[in-house]
Amino acid sequence: MKKSLLALALAAAAFGVQAQANDTLKKIKDSGSATMGVRESSGALSYTLGDGKYVGFHVELCQRILADVQKASGMAKLDVKYVPVTSQNRIPLVQNGTVDIECGSTTNNATRQKDVAFAVTTFVEEVRIAVKANSGITSIAQLNGKKVATTTGTTSVQHLRKHERGAGINFEEVFGKDHADSFLLLESGRADAFVMDGQILAGNISKAKNPADFKIVGEVLSVEPIAIMIRKDDPAFKKAVDDSLKALMKSGEIAKVYDKWFMQPIPPTNTKVGLAASEATKQAWANPNDKPLEDYLKK
Repeated sequence: MKKSLLALALAAAAFGVQAQANDTLKKIKDSGSATMGVRESSGALSYTLGDGKYVGFHVELCQRILADVQKASGMAKLDVKYVPVTSQNRIPLVQNGTVDIECGSTTNNATRQKDVAFAVTTFVEEVRIAVKANSGITSIAQLNGKKVATTTGTTSVQHLRKHERGAGINFEEVFGKDHADSFLLLESGRADAFVMDGQILAGNISKAKNPADFKIVGEVLSVEPIAIMIRKDDPAFKKAVDDSLKALMKSGEIAKVYDKWFMQPIPPTNTKVGLAASEATKQAWANPNDKPLEDYLKK
């Protein structure tokens, strides 16, 4: 009996420590700072301008979220710190508290929901194929025997292999450490195609020396809900994040922010990504939810 009571006490203490560790709002208020996880080359969602400056659709949304948190907490000042994350380390850095809110290009799926939480979906992605315009490649079938670039820690090539038209197609995967590196594999001829989220492909093409040398082709491989990532089991912070985003959606402001980053010239080269919001993205704004990828695949 004593052992059981001791076990219960230890479990309760552990739960208390975990709950305290996951009280992000308290952490932000007590420290006067918040740490934003950002990507260096996730297309117009999140990218670097150099010198520690990060911009993009999700970066701006997170900045607005944290401004709302600051206002609700009655803080005179909030110091926002930016930490670059990769596809491989983004989830561990959210879990261990290094990053309070991750503002990149992370797909919300059931497996990841076991480790982290996601805000309501702000972008619904279509996974596509980028090739050189003169390659003659227009479909999945033509990737047979080719080298296909993808970014380490991402899921895009899995969708290519699972696609019904990808059955029997044999290709060699070559890995880039980040999206810019993967695009370089295509640009330099070390890969024949780059499979990734359409907006990341479009963003990298827009920044290429000769954008007309590349095109996005083939079947849509997957439709994926992309969302801002936060720590699991922190309902107060999730509510604050969701409420901020829902207000932007209800007012129509989120569409203006999207237009700014995807349809207007953006720094540093003042080129346009030119990717209009998909119907799936508009539906996510009209009906805010945090459903994982698996719910989309049921349709």
